[in-house]
Amino acid sequence: MDCWKGPISHSWIYPTVIICANGFFTTMRPSESFLTPYLTGPDKNLTIEEVTNQILPVWTYSYLALLFPVFLLTDYVRYKPVLLLQGTSLIVTWLLLLFAHGVVAMQLVEFFYGMVTATEVAYYAYIYSVVSTQHYQRVTSYCRSVTLVAATVAAVLGQLLVSLAHVSYFYLNAMTLASVSLAFLCAFFLPMPQRSMFFHRKGAPEPLAGPDKGLAAGTAHGPSSCPEERSPDAAARGPSPQPQAGSARPQGHMLSVLLQLARDLRDCYGSRKLLYWSLWWALATAGFNQVVNYVQVLWDWRAPSHSSAVYNGAVEAIATFLGSATSMAVGYVKVNWDLSGELALGIFSALDAGSLLLMHFTDNIWACYAGYLVFKACYMLLITIATFQIAVNLSMERYALMFGFNNFVALVIQTILTVVVVDSRGLGLDISTQFLIYGSYFTVITGIFLIRSMHTIISIKCRNTSVAAESTAP
Repeated sequence: MDCWKGPISHSWIYPTVIICANGFFTTMRPSESFLTPYLTGPDKNLTIEEVTNQILPVWTYSYLALLFPVFLLTDYVRYKPVLLLQGTSLIVTWLLLLFAHGVVAMQLVEFFYGMVTATEVAYYAYIYSVVSTQHYQRVTSYCRSVTLVAATVAAVLGQLLVSLAHVSYFYLNAMTLASVSLAFLCAFFLPMPQRSMFFHRKGAPEPLAGPDKGLAAGTAHGPSSCPEERSPDAAARGPSPQPQAGSARPQGHMLSVLLQLARDLRDCYGSRKLLYWSLWWALATAGFNQVVNYVQVLWDWRAPSHSSAVYNGAVEAIATFLGSATSMAVGYVKVNWDLSGELALGIFSALDAGSLLLMHFTDNIWACYAGYLVFKACYMLLITIATFQIAVNLSMERYALMFGFNNFVALVIQTILTVVVVDSRGLGLDISTQFLIYGSYFTVITGIFLIRSMHTIISIKCRNTSVAAESTAP
């Protein structure tokens, strides 16, 4: 038996299979596409206003409060305990959804779900701590693909059960509870990593990833799940080697890690190219998360679930498929992103803005569905490009740090939007007016990057003209 355990524990296959199983059951949530109809239906008997202005905003506040401490804790405890925490939070979330009632109980649901989303970083970072760099590209593909498959299967299954078998939303949530419980069990079988990216690095760092390996690390969260120019000298080097955990007092080691993280952030954002890609990432992700969080409320507003057929699961399945297809298409498109990248950001952000404005002005639920499909496909396309442009020029450690900071900035912006636009203590706007605000928000993003792209293209053209004139001068 010991002879069998040895090779298994040192193989990259075993942890990959277990983490993929964990990711599949974590994402396999057939009830998620029907959250708003469940809350506003006879099971919970809440109003649209309570769901929109009092319950859903708690997720944003919880996520913001937990993201930074969980990010540091994840690396400090080496991932596995945080995966167990995620599983526990998922189980508590669905137990409350099934058996608790009232606005306060549902706000507690959103708090624990904020914990779930804050701990997602552990899923994408864990596998890089237990396999060697030569397997990064393959395991990234497996981990990312399994979550996309699970999301699609869950949405399709949920829609079929609701439309054909007339299964109630309560039993869909019971199925989700069973799935996330299996994910929790899978996390127990994960081997404990001996190293992490920041707090438990080896004395001599591994060779830094080249462009291909950097891309593999980057694409791990390029839909999830994440699911990204460097300065000539600073960004070309990886993070400075950290002292080993036992070589200094814990407080001193913690301070040295935080100081190194601050220096790495300064070097990363010192590149103007990376700064603009990160700016789009933060702005667009804030808007995307806000739309995804409230789109079910808009659908229920346009076609109330108590009197209309609900196709939320089918729409989410198609949206996931389109997002996967557009993300994959990026790998086959040959474009000079230095010249045309910001123009692409502006053009597709304009499509996002148009889709959201359509969802505001139309009363047709099918037009709302179509607008959401276009919106999600465009975002997934652009976030994949942004991920590639950032990750291909950074080591894995710096990419993880930049990814986390970009998402933190996005969450701050999202929180501001929530407080001002959604929360009952702010403007507390109705859901249709909210989507007018979100469409206008993406219009501003479009203007920023179209102006920036015109400046970039004109500058490059002028520079090339000047070089050509000098070369032809006598």
